[in-house]
Amino acid sequence: MPVPVVLSGRSVRLEPLAMRHAEGIAWAGALDRASYAYTAVPHGLDASCDYIARALAEQAAGRALPFAMVDPHTGRVLGSTRFLELDYWRGPVIWPPVTGVPHGDPLTSVPDAAEIGNTWIAGEARGTGVNTEAKYLMLRHAFESWGLRRISMRADARNTRSRVAIERLGASCEGVRRAHSRGLDGVVRDTAFYSILDEEWPAVRSIIELRLPGLRPRTGLPPSGFPGQTLEHGGAGELLPA
Repeated sequence: MPVPVVLSGRSVRLEPLAMRHAEGIAWAGALDRASYAYTAVPHGLDASCDYIARALAEQAAGRALPFAMVDPHTGRVLGSTRFLELDYWRGPVIWPPVTGVPHGDPLTSVPDAAEIGNTWIAGEARGTGVNTEAKYLMLRHAFESWGLRRISMRADARNTRSRVAIERLGASCEGVRRAHSRGLDGVVRDTAFYSILDEEWPAVRSIIELRLPGLRPRTGLPPSGFPGQTLEHGGAGELLPA
């Protein structure tokens, strides 16, 4: 399974999600709840602890690699995102195929395809470039460190904000699957699917990098030192100590 890493940028640092982030996750998830109509975001400390526990269980099972999105200057948690739907294509061809099972040593294996999802950001951090840079860090790690062949993303077809954000990255829309699943509001939803292939990454990277210099400063965030918000330094792609 992929080794947890810290991915650092100018406006956001992605840290492996851990229980120490619970209070920060609770704070970030309490802001602007009305904007989370299509996204599962924990509300309150107990819900945040449960959210993290579930994410860590997925990680332990080799199905996901979750992150806390952290302000690199203050250590405040700004949201969460993760790699999921990890798939492995190396080794002998097996039929019927078994997805999510690496060939060889599972401790050193990296996936060939993955999805970026379960992303949500505190209301005060929206429109500041945090989401763009977080996606950039994850895509760069996926294609340049892991050597992935494909990254996929998806969104509730009604979620215009998320779809526009994905499309602005340069991802290709593969279509909309009708009546795909049940949404958070109980309505059977359509789902829009997107992807970026390894051969498309250089062009996508150029598109994103043209946008990164225009990051705007965030305003309205509380003072540093909010409970549960810690600051740890780490370079892009820095491996966490065992």
